[in-house]
Amino acid sequence: MRAWMIETPAGGEPQLVLREVSTPEPGPTELRVRVAAVGINRADILQVRGHYPPPPGVDPRIPGLEYAGTVEAVGERVQLYRPGDRVMGLVAGGAYAEALVTPEREAIAIPAGLDLVQAAAVPEDFLTAYRALYLEGGLAHGQWALIRPATAGVGLAAVQLVHVFGGRSLGSSRDRARLEAAVRCGLDVPLPEDEGALPERVRRVTAGEGVAVVLDMLGGAAFADNLACLRVEGTLVVIGRLTPGNAELDLGAVLGRRLRIRGMTMRAQPLEERIRIARLFADRLTPLFERGLLRPLVSAVHPFDQAPQAHADMLANRHLGKLVLAMS
Repeated sequence: MRAWMIETPAGGEPQLVLREVSTPEPGPTELRVRVAAVGINRADILQVRGHYPPPPGVDPRIPGLEYAGTVEAVGERVQLYRPGDRVMGLVAGGAYAEALVTPEREAIAIPAGLDLVQAAAVPEDFLTAYRALYLEGGLAHGQWALIRPATAGVGLAAVQLVHVFGGRSLGSSRDRARLEAAVRCGLDVPLPEDEGALPERVRRVTAGEGVAVVLDMLGGAAFADNLACLRVEGTLVVIGRLTPGNAELDLGAVLGRRLRIRGMTMRAQPLEERIRIARLFADRLTPLFERGLLRPLVSAVHPFDQAPQAHADMLANRHLGKLVLAMS
């Protein structure tokens, strides 16, 4: 099979190279999936550059966290799937390949109505947003959530989830056109970053109270503003660091307003937790995709053999939604 591998030429920078490698064999409780499409994530680019290694035990040479495809072979103890079933999911690495193996309980049956390219745009964004808002943040029906930025892939998924589950959303971005697209996805209140102090604007919208949950992908210098946007007993869930720098923690504010701060990653979770999240998706989110209440946002599709160009396009930051690699 073909796979994109990270190689470093003598005296050069790490780069992706398309190679022929052995096709993996599934273990007793694993599936081998013939990959049809791969969702591209910034974590893939960081791994190529040597800044985001996979967890121990995962081959570091082949990047890729998000896939959709068809079950090709199953281990002797597999019960949930059989060859020909359509599945999608997250893996700790190795998705930039024509086939991969994954534990059967970590794979998710593709919701009816989605094709394989659309399915590759679902797992990372929607699993991350759901876990951050509802499992870590505890967002409840009718509560306000602030999403920063609302125009990233996870942000757009979060906007849809808050809308579907009866919450109310505020979302920030530096790009007004993208905020308009987020509004079409269900964002209640767009907040351009250049229109004044964010905490004051958030409190005006929320009648002086603040939001129950902040979903933060910015980190860095945004930290203090995020804490200031929270209501009493609110929760800040930090899932990324798109902006540089650090901020001081005002312990007085944290203690006096009983705030909670949660850090979250998806890739480094134990297998048991990844399986739990996958089963929650199948139970709670699959029906919403099948009813058309949630939808993946595919920005562009690149042929599998153009992965370096797809990475360049992601770095250019002109897309809205997911970039996908598709097999011919």
